[in-house]
Amino acid sequence: MSTHTQKSPGLNASPVAGERTPYEDVRRRFDHAADLMELDPHIRKIIAATTNEIVVHFPVKMDDGRIEIFTGYRVQHNNVQGPFKGGLRFYPELDIDLARSLATIMTMKSALIGIPFGGAQGGIRIDPAKYSQTEIERITRRYTYALGATIGPEYDIPGPDVNTNPQIMAWILDTYLSTLPPHERMRSIHSVTGKPIESGGSLGREKATGQGMVYLIEQWAKDQRFSLFASTFSVQGFGNVGSWVSRLLTQLGPRLIAVEDATGAIHNPEGLDPELLARYVASHGGVVGYPKSTAIDHDAFMRTKVDVFIPAAVEGQITAEVAEVLNARLIAEGANGPTLPDADAVLERRGIHVLPDILCNSGGVIVSYFEWLQNKRSEFWELEEVDAKLRKKIVTAYEKVRDKARVQSIGWRTAAYIVALSRLEKVYKERGIFP
Repeated sequence: MSTHTQKSPGLNASPVAGERTPYEDVRRRFDHAADLMELDPHIRKIIAATTNEIVVHFPVKMDDGRIEIFTGYRVQHNNVQGPFKGGLRFYPELDIDLARSLATIMTMKSALIGIPFGGAQGGIRIDPAKYSQTEIERITRRYTYALGATIGPEYDIPGPDVNTNPQIMAWILDTYLSTLPPHERMRSIHSVTGKPIESGGSLGREKATGQGMVYLIEQWAKDQRFSLFASTFSVQGFGNVGSWVSRLLTQLGPRLIAVEDATGAIHNPEGLDPELLARYVASHGGVVGYPKSTAIDHDAFMRTKVDVFIPAAVEGQITAEVAEVLNARLIAEGANGPTLPDADAVLERRGIHVLPDILCNSGGVIVSYFEWLQNKRSEFWELEEVDAKLRKKIVTAYEKVRDKARVQSIGWRTAAYIVALSRLEKVYKERGIFP
């Protein structure tokens, strides 16, 4: 399980009083794209609304015999393309607004990539670092039981997100299957994705988000006629996404020179070894104190000159003020919603390119779709096949966004939303509105 024991001053997830919430930021981007493309007003009303918002409160017995009450969420945004799909996070800042924003992003992501899923998101409002492994298992199972029939392999398929991992997905799967009649259990393995390989997971799923990002950074560099060899990059957040994109990207020649996580930030202009750093984080709980590095503050981290900056932590990290001091050619968004809307205009004015979240970090949901398919078909694909299919899917989406941005002279984020909304609009027009 990834750790978030304390927040760095730069990793603030909660909106300050008076500021817009994450969901309002997503709606602002949605409205901007819908206005530009003149989205059908009736369809716009439908897509702007969530379908279901589930809040559950459930008791769990702790190791010492105490009973604690936990709050869990599952927001199901839209399923016109297929079953709801989205992550579950165990996160102390999780609330219904954040779940709405992430569920909406998932709908846009699936539509942009062209996979038959809708969007959902949820989890438990909890700091998992405060609980034992056995308590986390009981909390996970009780949350799954509380959701009941609101999830399922052809209706809503959860996957891992912040502070959740394949083990937690295995507990969810086991609990969900135990609620089904015995003769239906083996044909419902695809009710959860991101599972351990032995429990029906897919090869390549653990690295999928990072792998997809590397494919896109490669394609961007090719389009820009920019050599990645001997270039530099920095990463904010060193959990699953941050560590994998670092390991995979360095294989192409770039040098990782700065990393920030919940414990603080480190820097080494000669380069940080992502493999060794990942092992250090696993044993020490964060990047601070890593040998052969210098501790720096958040401001210095954000000002570090690099070719590629990868925000892979939590939402809302790149404000308009931060965008003014970032010193990068490209921002590749590994997290969902790391850039606030006001910052987009600043980045565009400064000529900093952005690979937006609904495109850049879509590798995870793409390979989750592959896992879902393999389970449905009782197949098991080799890693080479998974990676090849991932590259084809994500690069095709990249080309659609690039071309839309060029033709309409708009930013890549807006272009990505327009591509996604155009697909959703077409589906609604073809199917009509019942009754």
